[in-house]
Amino acid sequence: MVSDAKIGVKTSPRLTLLPLVALIFYEVSGGPFGVEDSVKAGGGPLLSLLGFLIFPLIWSIPEALVTAELATSFPENGGYVIWISSAFGPFWGFQEGFWKWFSGVMDNALYPVLFLDYLKHSFPVFNHVIARIPALLGITVSLTYLNYRGLHIVGFSAVFLAGFSLFPFIVMAVLTAPRIRPRRWLAVDFRKVDWRGYFNSMFWNLNYWDKASTLAGEVENPSKTFPKALLGAVILVVSSYLIPLLAGTGALDSPSVEWSDGYFAEVGMLIGGAWLKWWIQAASAVSNLGLFEAEMSGDAFQLLGMSEMGMLPSLFASRSKYGTPTISILCSATGVIFLSWMSFQEILEFLNFLYAIGMLLEFAAFIKLRIKKPELHRPYKVPLQTFGATMLCLPPAVLLVLVMCLASVRTFLISGSVIILGFFLYPILVHAKERKWAQFSTERPSPAPAIPSNAGVEGHSVASQLPLQDEDHEASMSLLSDISYSKRDIGSSEMSKIGPDTPD
Repeated sequence: MVSDAKIGVKTSPRLTLLPLVALIFYEVSGGPFGVEDSVKAGGGPLLSLLGFLIFPLIWSIPEALVTAELATSFPENGGYVIWISSAFGPFWGFQEGFWKWFSGVMDNALYPVLFLDYLKHSFPVFNHVIARIPALLGITVSLTYLNYRGLHIVGFSAVFLAGFSLFPFIVMAVLTAPRIRPRRWLAVDFRKVDWRGYFNSMFWNLNYWDKASTLAGEVENPSKTFPKALLGAVILVVSSYLIPLLAGTGALDSPSVEWSDGYFAEVGMLIGGAWLKWWIQAASAVSNLGLFEAEMSGDAFQLLGMSEMGMLPSLFASRSKYGTPTISILCSATGVIFLSWMSFQEILEFLNFLYAIGMLLEFAAFIKLRIKKPELHRPYKVPLQTFGATMLCLPPAVLLVLVMCLASVRTFLISGSVIILGFFLYPILVHAKERKWAQFSTERPSPAPAIPSNAGVEGHSVASQLPLQDEDHEASMSLLSDISYSKRDIGSSEMSKIGPDTPD
């Protein structure tokens, strides 16, 4: 096996707890930028505030729990593609990967758009195509280069960016405290409620908890780090929505129709003056940088994981000297450029529809693996039996179906076209592999987690007691590849993944 040093690739530091919390925060949220539409679509503050109290219970927490169990069971780049492949086979694993990647690229196309929507309040020139298109291209190229420089840089940058982008809202909350009138939170005009826009806004602002699983192979000690990071991120995300909304809607009598993308900058102007408006706009810029970086990292490493599993040509797994998947990053950036001409609401509805289909498949895989592979090693396990696990998935599944049913005809047509394209791509890639039209991976890469010096004998004894687990991982990881593991390779892989995280 050729070492990273010989091929000129740096060994990148692995993600630890705090950077992973920040990346999950940016995968899901990035702060309150973009939640303004929930007030407008909800006909007032009441439905928006209730939504951010109730939706995390029926959607965010179940998705985070499912992600924690499956990401720690399969700590490899590729995340949910591996889960679906293990439960339903490589065809559906590929479809999941294609839908979620396309949805992720659509999601990433939102952030340059959202960034300019905030700036146009102070710089109206960004309302015009002649200035907007070069700005979108410049933002995309600059942020893509930062992503290329290394995942650990992205992770630690996200920690700083999260602090900077949330601080002005803490200041705003303090300034509004004497002006808050709780009766304003109860305002709602059901005649003005746009249920499709409301549910899409809620869903988008609280989804993508599973995205960080595509980076599992880059995380230090994932079995312990992932559950803690997801818990911290849930608390951070919900707080970052509720505090600014409570402050802004409780202190001002602004009509709900004014609450649209970028309105928090105007809220800052009305509450603190020009300095707070500019600070919130700067925070928006920083937040969108973090959102873009986190999403692109997830999308690129997902393609890398699919390539390592033999689902995509090997070039998608090629890494730069910084350890980042160069071709995968460029592919995701190209998709962002082509999609960023669409409006915020159009992108939002399209990506939600594709994401909803993928999540239904993930919940089904979670239950199927509980039934099909009860002996699978689960370093973190949701403390429910199969029936309880099914009930946990039922409310979010109902929400997913509701979001899909509320979609427009145009969304059905475009999303249906993407799904049909995925059905055709899979046999084409299998045929290309059989005919050797392109080079595909024929073996799994060496396991990502390092073996601590004190794990040796204990790790070996645990691995030797779990022969069924070896078979599970062999079945789930082989996917399109026809190459089988040797017993020694499997034992070594499992020892490195399980030894440090398994109690004596």
